[in-house]
Amino acid sequence: MEMSGIIDLYCERTGAGLWNEPLNAISNLSFVLAAFLAWRAVQLRGFPDLFEKLCIFLAGMIGIGSFLFHTFANSWTELADVIPIWSFVAVYISATIYRATNENKAKTLLIAAIAAVIMVCVLWFTGNDIATDADAAPSRFNGSLQYAPAVIALAIFTILTQIKRHPARNYIAAAFVTFFVSLVFRTIDLDTCAALPIGTHFAWHLLNGLMVGLLLQALVLKMPPLSVGASKPL
Repeated sequence: MEMSGIIDLYCERTGAGLWNEPLNAISNLSFVLAAFLAWRAVQLRGFPDLFEKLCIFLAGMIGIGSFLFHTFANSWTELADVIPIWSFVAVYISATIYRATNENKAKTLLIAAIAAVIMVCVLWFTGNDIATDADAAPSRFNGSLQYAPAVIALAIFTILTQIKRHPARNYIAAAFVTFFVSLVFRTIDLDTCAALPIGTHFAWHLLNGLMVGLLLQALVLKMPPLSVGASKPL
């Protein structure tokens, strides 16, 4: 819902104050930390490519955008919150496909296009649960179903890496479990207000930062570009 021009969707927010969601705002530092650690890993390894740079940049922007949204909580900062998230998902999926096909551009475009169609279809079926909207009332899953495409993509990636015994499999599996648990905290936020006034949305940020960090480390350390040394294909 919207309160005096402020988008109020989370338990921690009780008014229209600029600093009314301190935990939800500060917890976004987890994304900035994940980006910093990934950049350090790239510097130690050497030869970063465009995909890695974009993923690391977008990971940092997720934290900044979400911080702005939970601070100003208006329609403009809502875009700053949403755009980096889905941009990261798109770039990361493209990067892993590119690495898995030994940097074959044609195969990457084809597989990425198929993945995009599937994700759009899933999002279309779950779109009614999106709650990050000023006019939206709290939904059954508190808007968490909008992340179903990301859950499905990460689940498939986890299964493939386990089957292929890929070097990144433990990172990816840990990222999937972390993401699933973080979604639980996001979903139950409004239901915990009576017992826990600060809510649980901040835990979504902290765990998501960990998840993004695991994915970035997997990309940098276990799926390096050909210039460093090709990893085992998926």
